[in-house]
Amino acid sequence: MANLTTSNLKKNYGNVEVLHGLDLTINDGEFVSLIGESGCGKSTLLRMIAGLEEITDGTVAVDGRVINDVAPKDRDMAMVFQNYALYPHLTVAENMGFSLKLRNVPKAEIRPAVEDVAKMLNLSPYLDRLPKALSGGQRQRVAMGRAIVRRPQVFLFDEPLSNLDAKLRVQMRVEIRALQRRLGTTAIYVTHDQMEAMTMSDRIVILNHGKIEQVGAPLEVYDRPANIFVATFIGSPSMNLMDGILERDASGALVRTENALLRVGDAIDAPAGAAVTVGLRPEHLKIAAEGTTGTIPFTLDLIEPTGAETHLYGRNADKPVTVALTERFDAPAGSNLHLAVSPAHVHVFDRENGQRLN
Repeated sequence: MANLTTSNLKKNYGNVEVLHGLDLTINDGEFVSLIGESGCGKSTLLRMIAGLEEITDGTVAVDGRVINDVAPKDRDMAMVFQNYALYPHLTVAENMGFSLKLRNVPKAEIRPAVEDVAKMLNLSPYLDRLPKALSGGQRQRVAMGRAIVRRPQVFLFDEPLSNLDAKLRVQMRVEIRALQRRLGTTAIYVTHDQMEAMTMSDRIVILNHGKIEQVGAPLEVYDRPANIFVATFIGSPSMNLMDGILERDASGALVRTENALLRVGDAIDAPAGAAVTVGLRPEHLKIAAEGTTGTIPFTLDLIEPTGAETHLYGRNADKPVTVALTERFDAPAGSNLHLAVSPAHVHVFDRENGQRLN
């Protein structure tokens, strides 16, 4: 088990800087996901931690020991790749025990270690099969088993479930998280799937163009996004945004948008007259009766039933708005509706720099 830290970590490709001085601490036994848009630097960061990418500047340390110049094989880390990276000519047992063989572990010790991990992963019946005789989920378990059998200090996962179908991804993410908790090994998990990050992680690191935008527990990041980028990146359907001007009265703060006046509580770190952007999560918007004060005009374009929820797509002053209802709803396209939201669920951001104000 291990604590891992990066300090002022930078990566350049020629004159292009892709990681801009990242400071990050991952605690012993913690499961941390790196998430962000394609090209944000999450896989590059993981590969630098693994020793597969050269560090331009800064340090990577495990339990306080800088490992910049330590060879990948000596970092006591195990990596699970997107494409499994199994040897097609080796059996499941041989694939899982290969790293132990390279370390000159006696054969008499390798087989029991492989069988123990195979039992943990429900792979015991397949130990003598070749990878081509396995399903995608079974191959991914073999790749995980190969990592686990080494008993490393740190697990590194590089989008390991992206090649699986939706149902199998759900099953595998439950299995990976349960296994990591059982083993207590520090884990760093790269994914583009925010649902994986939200459901599996102790903390999430949100990257944007090589910089860390926010680090926090999944629900903390969801409920209190640090800025507009995080607010719109985390959550599906995405958060709705409306520009407005901050006002104040005896009861607290309000935001006046183009065609609505929303009460937003009083804990807003900005003066009256400030240009702001309000964020409204689709599930916090409700259909209100006509004439209700503090509502948002909404012209309905499309209803999308998903089973558990009903998604409404429409417009407010020609800007797209999405509503997620837990109840069934039906109305013709073009209907003019009114939406209500409680002040506690209104996010307020500085319009210029995008930072959270409440």
